[in-house]
Amino acid sequence: MRTIHILGVPLDLGSGHRGVDMGPSAIRIAGLGEEIERLGYSISDRGDIASPIAETKSPGDSSKKYIREIASTCKKVHQAVLTSLGAQALPIILGGDHSLAVGSVAATSEFAKRKRKPLGLIWIDAHADMNTPETSPSGNVHGMPLSAILGREPSELTQVGHSLVKIKAAKTVLVGIRNLDSRERQMVQASGVHVFTMKDIDREGITTISEKALDIASNGTAGFHASFDLDVCDPSFAPGVGSPVKGGLNYREAHVLMEMVAESDRLLALDMVELNPILDAQNTTAVFATELVLSALGKKIL
Repeated sequence: MRTIHILGVPLDLGSGHRGVDMGPSAIRIAGLGEEIERLGYSISDRGDIASPIAETKSPGDSSKKYIREIASTCKKVHQAVLTSLGAQALPIILGGDHSLAVGSVAATSEFAKRKRKPLGLIWIDAHADMNTPETSPSGNVHGMPLSAILGREPSELTQVGHSLVKIKAAKTVLVGIRNLDSRERQMVQASGVHVFTMKDIDREGITTISEKALDIASNGTAGFHASFDLDVCDPSFAPGVGSPVKGGLNYREAHVLMEMVAESDRLLALDMVELNPILDAQNTTAVFATELVLSALGKKIL
């Protein structure tokens, strides 16, 4: 029986909207732990990783706000996820804003290297999160984690974990992208990552795109890390997010992707991030997030 570790990261310093720090609690309240147990897994909720709140800190550099505090939290996430992987558990990391993925992906990358294989990464998001302090129009660090994971900027985040480059661009797949800053668009095109936009999904269908993404992230790797930002889903299904963008994945498309993640049997860790209960409607998005995690763990219709 495989063990699932739940790790909460109530971090909202990287976001432009307060409230995502309550995301882990909302998903727990939606019954995540109990539902995972019903699937037959052994579960251990490891609690929350301590994260500072904005009221007690200064933003510092306006081009990368709260960077020191975010880097410190990511180092804690890295250690906690690495501990779970070392115990042969599958960590489910509940956010919190997407900057936490620097720590979680650093851990799965290090775990993969111990097996002498690279890591695959499937970044499921409306945004590419590949801005740098130089290109970001807001200075909000939750728009920068993938840049750091690929070894670019911010330098404070590239230093989290065992190496500057956590994952190769050739094994990185972005799914559901539909909102890019102008300078970020150029960086994405030049980066070498694989990108499947919502237009690609509209044209080819979610099954074909999921197959392509899973093949890229699985072929020749130790497995893959899936990082799921709830704003990839259309706001009509997931209203409780800080950066909603119309035209996202619908209810079944999101589930099909997660169901195919489970069928691949290659998932090493899963982030579920950017849930903002303040903006939600009767915990609808938290329930949806719970359902998506269950699909990624193998829950089936029949």
